[in-house]
Amino acid sequence: MSGDSALTPEQRIAFSPIEGRAPLHLPDGARLAIWPVLALERWDIATAMPRTVLPPPQGQVFLPDVPNWSWHEYGMRVGFWRIKKVFERFGVRPTVTINAAVCESYPAVVEACRENGWEFNAHSYGQVPMHKLDNQQEVIAKSLDIIGAACGKRPRGWFGPGLTQTLDTMDLLAQAGVEYVGDLVLDDQPVTVETDHGPIVALPYNFELHDIAQQMIQYHSSEVYARRAIDAFDWLYEEAGREDGAGARVLSFAVHPYISGQAHRIRYVQEAIEYMTSKPGVVIWDGEQILDWYLEARDAE
Repeated sequence: MSGDSALTPEQRIAFSPIEGRAPLHLPDGARLAIWPVLALERWDIATAMPRTVLPPPQGQVFLPDVPNWSWHEYGMRVGFWRIKKVFERFGVRPTVTINAAVCESYPAVVEACRENGWEFNAHSYGQVPMHKLDNQQEVIAKSLDIIGAACGKRPRGWFGPGLTQTLDTMDLLAQAGVEYVGDLVLDDQPVTVETDHGPIVALPYNFELHDIAQQMIQYHSSEVYARRAIDAFDWLYEEAGREDGAGARVLSFAVHPYISGQAHRIRYVQEAIEYMTSKPGVVIWDGEQILDWYLEARDAE
């Protein structure tokens, strides 16, 4: 299928105002499902870096871009292990969205996630936008196969590199057996996405409780991560507790080892997690758990 004939997101997802929506209920009267997402990437030294912390001299990109490559490498050598300890301290089991190439380049990182029983989610093969792939179908299949073999279980979910997708990506993902995606930020509850190969689910993601957007694009100071996460939590917690509301909400937050794993940022990730896990009526779930809960609730309607 070509992008010219594929459906737009508006055609795939029925518009549904949250006001007046049938309420969703979490187990044991919980209000909020917190969805932590840890992104693991491999950056190819032979290409332009997906992101830069140090602008190139005279504004001209030189290859190899060793300074920015080494910034990301710090995340895998040091930052990941800091984040891992914080998650372990609070019993948080994140969704690990992973480039398949990470399985080949950083086996120690992959094994550490496996030992903790963390969910693996496919993040394509490398950090290349879906629009630039010559054959999306081939890369999707390759990514799922490599991650499944390395991690012991075929991923059920997908994030596009840079959260990118073309108009036919959803159809190709569903055809490959992907059950949920995390690229959309259009709701506080999961939504059903129609494809040529049956429906899949878009889980509520968040671009603003996201270290790339906050720290590297908006250039906020480190402590903003905790403040914004706590403010969002408090508001959604109150909304989800209203008797006349749509019920439970999902709040996601995302971290990258080369950003949030820096020594001057990690404490604010810890503060946010400590606050959210201290409240009653909260579950900390990975993507598979949220998907299964939503599918059961949807099918029971």
